[in-house]
Amino acid sequence: MTKFSIPPGREQFYKRIGICIIAAITLFVIFHGASSSSDSIGSTRFTSDVSVSVKGKNGYKYRRIDYPKYTGPKEKATFVTLARNSDLYSLVESIKAVEDRFNHKFQYDWVFLNDAEFSDEFKNVTSNLISGKTKYGVVPHEHWSFPPWIDQDKAAKVRDEMREKKIIYGDSISYRHMCRFESGFFYRHPLLDEYDWYWRVEPDIKLHCDIDYDIFKFMADNGKKYGFTISIHEYMDTIPTLWDTTKEFLKLHPEFLNKNSMLDFVSDDEGESYNSCHFWSNFEIASLNFWRGPAYTAYFDFLDKNGGFFYERWGDAPVHSIAAALFLDRNEIHHFGDLGYFHAPFHQCPLDESLRLQNKCACDPKHDFTWNAFSCGVKYYNVNHLKKPKGWEALV
Repeated sequence: MTKFSIPPGREQFYKRIGICIIAAITLFVIFHGASSSSDSIGSTRFTSDVSVSVKGKNGYKYRRIDYPKYTGPKEKATFVTLARNSDLYSLVESIKAVEDRFNHKFQYDWVFLNDAEFSDEFKNVTSNLISGKTKYGVVPHEHWSFPPWIDQDKAAKVRDEMREKKIIYGDSISYRHMCRFESGFFYRHPLLDEYDWYWRVEPDIKLHCDIDYDIFKFMADNGKKYGFTISIHEYMDTIPTLWDTTKEFLKLHPEFLNKNSMLDFVSDDEGESYNSCHFWSNFEIASLNFWRGPAYTAYFDFLDKNGGFFYERWGDAPVHSIAAALFLDRNEIHHFGDLGYFHAPFHQCPLDESLRLQNKCACDPKHDFTWNAFSCGVKYYNVNHLKKPKGWEALV
């Protein structure tokens, strides 16, 4: 082995060079390690010190992190929740899920509606959880009561019959008011007048994945008007005449049927009958202007005068779904397969492993309901000629 030797009289020179090299490497490591780190998809994430020191009531010092206010472009959008004061602590977890996974980044507003005044406790708790503005409104009496054309005795008889048949919510008056309100009145409340988009949130839901993009901007930028996570078959005993009533409406207003509608999602025989497929409306991200438009306004008014919300038990989910499928272009409807969503008893969880890891999803893909036989997910993908994720067949 060749022996390296320092020429006589040059020891101090080489020592200084060595010290300089070590110092340069040390500074590079310190600076590089403190300013950035690579994430799982190869991008660089820069950090900055946004913490402040505060003193607690107990005398201890705490280092608190303040998140910056979002200053980018936003849509005129809000979350909407219909709830009662008694729903508060089952709603708290839903709010935290939405805030932690999405809204703390964008700080969208949140509108709460109730058929009675909200309590101070409800307002204080929810407003302190939400990063955007919170607004609280009361549903007008005429939107949460029997309209004058309803035969009360006939409606009561139907409720008795449904109770005997053990149809879920079949004997409930308040559930019928809720379905009618969500079908045709929530978007007419004055607190929503300033908005173009909404995201419906209910108690006891979960978001399994981080959402790192503005979901309302996504809808607007991509020409979407209705977004859903879970689709399912309706309990037909609750809506025996809904489709026949819809066909009567279309005979009167054929101009409202979109030339590129998604009729083949809700009917297997070109509109003769309803196959019971609908979007589960406990999660909706949609255009308020679609509901405000002439097609849906005329459709809801026609259904309302027919009385099926009280003489049967028409739900807002099939009403919204049929309207979206018939009046919108099929390309204006979007399945959010990347969010990860739960409403008892069903989960939606991305099957793509890289997507789950990237979005920090906390769900088991084996529980994804999208491809279940009772779901209408396969139907939706088939009629729209969409590519299904790898491994979907194992969940059918």
